[in-house]
Amino acid sequence: MRATLIHGPGDIRVETVPDPVLSTGRDAIVRVVAACVCGSDLWPYRGVTPTREPRRIGHEFVGVVEAVGDAVERVRPGDFVIAPFYVCDGTCANCRNGVSTSCLHGGWWGSADREGGFADGAQGERVRVPLADGTLAVVPGPVADDEVPGLLTLSDVMGTGHHAAVSAGVGPGDAVAVVGDGAVGLCAVIAAKRLGATTIIAMSRHPERQALAREFGATHVVAERGDAGIEAVREVTGGLGADRVLECVGTKESMDQAIRSARPGGMVGYVGVPNGGPELPVRRLFETNVGVNGGVAPVRGYIEELLPDVRSGAIRPGLVFDLELPLEDAAEAYAAMDDRRAVKVLLRP
Repeated sequence: MRATLIHGPGDIRVETVPDPVLSTGRDAIVRVVAACVCGSDLWPYRGVTPTREPRRIGHEFVGVVEAVGDAVERVRPGDFVIAPFYVCDGTCANCRNGVSTSCLHGGWWGSADREGGFADGAQGERVRVPLADGTLAVVPGPVADDEVPGLLTLSDVMGTGHHAAVSAGVGPGDAVAVVGDGAVGLCAVIAAKRLGATTIIAMSRHPERQALAREFGATHVVAERGDAGIEAVREVTGGLGADRVLECVGTKESMDQAIRSARPGGMVGYVGVPNGGPELPVRRLFETNVGVNGGVAPVRGYIEELLPDVRSGAIRPGLVFDLELPLEDAAEAYAAMDDRRAVKVLLRP
């Protein structure tokens, strides 16, 4: 089959690799209908994180189950499924506590699993899925092709934006600021509106993304950064700062922006993958009673909650995909996102 590999900074190739095979009894083979490129995939693409040898890449996909192991009970061939960006069994103590990203038996796409099999990267024609009963979310059929982009966001970005809002405690009537205008930040705008926020400030410098943020529910846009950006947020919120701030980038500057944009007693929900040394100014947090909560988003636990709203059109996170390419053009997909010519790229095998 064909699949995407990263060989080094700026070096993405689609190559022929071995077909996946069932190997543990608890796994499934899924034919990929759509995958995509994530902002976190750009860290190795840019050389921020090292690539020591060519490896499979991609961690977001939806598809149709082709085969299942003898011990699989919940998933059947022919099912349309959403795969979160990680593997989990759904039954261990951490999964039951709502933190399936810390599954005691889980793992990550593009690497060996804990049972001796290989979990293919998502950017390919097929994927072997370990722990299929816990990992895969079945979408009741039939599934129309125009539903695919929205369903694909539930594998990561919509659930991650939702986790930022949940972590910050967004509720009815809140004033919310969103730091970051990538796919996660834009989905965080959706999440804030869905949870009842009435003032939603999108911090964005890019006209196309500003327009999409407004379509998703942003009531205000702030293009400034640093002290000017914080002052602009305070002007919108009556001089106080936002009740809740959603940090969706992961840099030192974005975390500083988020914390200083919160009102005294406010809360920051952070989901940006840490890069560039984010730090917590404990003294400032102490003096202002600002809280910080979040982390890697346990999106598998959010799929069933968000799925009805995606399928009904109540929320439309699939609009974050502003470029669609065939799998063979994966290198262009990475370049487009790296150059900020696209918010998020959908790949079709």
